[in-house]
Amino acid sequence: MCLKVFVNGDQAEYERLKPYAERLGAAFQKINFLRDMKADFAEMGRTYFPNVDMTTFNEDTKARIEEEISTDFQEAYKGIVQLPQSSRLGVYLAYIYYQRLFQKIRSLPSNRIMEERIRIPNARKATLAVSSYLRHSFNLL
Repeated sequence: MCLKVFVNGDQAEYERLKPYAERLGAAFQKINFLRDMKADFAEMGRTYFPNVDMTTFNEDTKARIEEEISTDFQEAYKGIVQLPQSSRLGVYLAYIYYQRLFQKIRSLPSNRIMEERIRIPNARKATLAVSSYLRHSFNLL
């Protein structure tokens, strides 16, 4: 959605980067769904993963979803580094935050995801922001 703005309305550049942006959006959504699974499924009866029976959510199911997210992230990064310099930092910071959240989710057993909302502490978020800014500033992405 923001890509048009990031490329200053350049339609050719938008079309070229769109598949990467879609993969980034997909990764973010899937992580949000995993993060909020307790509230969405257990409390409100919502499910966002097609062909997944949430009543039998287990390690195999979690691993399949995580593999999709990993692939989405790998493809998305290719597009992030091609964004105009003026737009790259914000997108990269969001990417890094969601990567860390994903790592935390990935390290937990499937039953924990159904029991609590997974989050990154505010102090860690601040550290991620500073390190992302430095990597961006020194063109180390």
